[in-house]
Order: sequence, then structure tokens, then C-alpha cells
Amino acid sequence: MLQTTSPTETGIAHPEGVTADEFRAALARLAAGVVLVTAHDPEDGPRGEDVGMTATAFVSVSLDPPLVMVSVRNGSRMDDLLERRHLWAVSVLSESQRHIAGRFAMKGRISDRLLFEDIAYERGEASGAPLVRGALAVLECRTEQRVVAGDHTLVIGRVLRADVPSTESGPLTYFRGRYRQLG
Repeated sequence: MLQTTSPTETGIAHPEGVTADEFRAALARLAAGVVLVTAHDPEDGPRGEDVGMTATAFVSVSLDPPLVMVSVRNGSRMDDLLERRHLWAVSVLSESQRHIAGRFAMKGRISDRLLFEDIAYERGEASGAPLVRGALAVLECRTEQRVVAGDHTLVIGRVLRADVPSTESGPLTYFRGRYRQLG
């Protein structure tokens, strides 16, 4: 029999465990740093197009070699681009950059070109991707591996360049479904 509603919509437990609502509520208790993942698509239009995505599922994987991982939703614009384009960047957002995180996390949002329009950034030397000015740290990466995991893909990237601009700000965090500041 064809099932037309998903467990997410009905609150029904997955065959092997908890409901999507229970899972989401439990993981909302885990505080996470907030980053903006960016990439440049040179094939989109005459000058190309910058693409951005807010992420909280971003972690360090290895020191030798220097590897990081970000989780992207399957079929998203970022997933499609990172499948074709292996150079990308991460800006670790500061507490004063909540508006940037919210802007790039919106559902049904406007074009990425308009989202970047009034954000101060510079173009990464290694990736060509936007690096947000005032971020706590910026990393430029090259995809080493992609692992499909449920409805997301884990993108593991080798860090080609890292910079820690001088800033006095604290980190932007995400906890219980809201952006927050430490302290």
C-alpha cells in the first residue's frame, strides 16, 4: 500500500525508532555554532552566481590532513552545486551576524544574488567563494568525499586556507530553535 503522508507529518515513529518531532526536540538541546557555507557557480550567468547556506551541522573531522564536514540537504541548491563544484568556503559567524544567518536560512527565499547584495564580503583566493567580513574565522575548502546519509549529504572538505580575522565578538550559536549569544 502506498503511504502518502510521511512520519514527519504524522508524528509516527520510524520503524527503527523515534518520531521526527521527538528527534528534533532532543537535538534542539545541543548548542551549535552557526556558519555560512558559500560557493561560486561560474556556470550560472555571465559573471556566475554566489550561493550561500546557513549551517549548524559543521564540524572538524581531522587535523592531519585538515578536514571539516558540513551536512547539506539532498536536492538543495547547495547540494547540487557542491556535487559539480568542489571548491567552497565557510564563514564562522559572530554574534553580530544573526541577520546573515537568518537571511540564508529562510525557506522560499529570494535569489542568492539579492541575499549577498548588502553583505560585506571578499572573494576567497583558493575557492572564489564569498568570505563574510567580520566573521570569527573563514575557511576555504575542496571536497574530498561526499557521503549520503538519509535526507542529507555529508560533505567532507580539505581545508586549503584558514584565516582568523581580529575581532572581539563572540560566536553566534543555535539552541532550542533560536540564534543566541554566549554569556
